[in-house]
Formats: sequence, C-alpha cells, structure tokens
Amino acid sequence: MSIESEEPGHGSSTASWTAVVIMLVAFAIGTTAFFFSIVWLVWASAALVIVGLLVGYGLARAGYGVGGIKSAARGH
Repeated sequence: MSIESEEPGHGSSTASWTAVVIMLVAFAIGTTAFFFSIVWLVWASAALVIVGLLVGYGLARAGYGVGGIKSAARGH
C-alpha cells in the first residue's frame, strides 16, 4: 500500500473559482427573476451559466486551471 505525500487538490484554481462565481451570480439572478416572473431575465441568467462554463474552460486551457502553467498552486 502506498502513502500519498501530496493532496490531489479540490479544483482550487483561478479558472474554477472564476467559473463558480459567475455561475453563482447567474443562479442568484435567475432565481430572483423567476420569483418575480421576469421570463427574459431567467433565460439571460441561463445563458450566463453557459458563459461561466466557457470562461472556466477557456481559463483552464490558458493555463489557469489546476496544475496549469500560470496556476498559483503549481509550486506546491
């Protein structure tokens, strides 16, 4: 049985945090818009969730993901 000396991490990177913050804001806006029956804003927030996914993917590809070249956690 081997003992791992390094934690695998939990996705703590610039790319993941940016994507999560964008998507949380989108869900908050969408929930509020749904409560007030503002249909166009519900759909706009759904589109913002997709934007958050794309931003996270783009940042990860640019090296800001876990273990990426520009990642702050790379040196650990």
